[in-house]
Amino acid sequence: MSQFTAGHHAVDELDSRHQLTAADRCDSCGAQAYIRVTMQSGELLFCAHHGAKFKEKLSPTALEWHDETSRLFESN
Repeated sequence: MSQFTAGHHAVDELDSRHQLTAADRCDSCGAQAYIRVTMQSGELLFCAHHGAKFKEKLSPTALEWHDETSRLFESN
């Protein structure tokens, strides 16, 4: 489980209100999104690759960083 706290907001990936679905697509490449970043100006969705690529740059100003990339490693 991943959790990132920015300011006073913590997002737990198991919270169903925030869970990403297969319909959520990466804003950079169109792959399935596993990361939702809430910024002052709105939300960004990223696949695992682009989330990792932009995390260092976006984290300082992100209001929330919701990361479900651990789902990629779950076995059914």
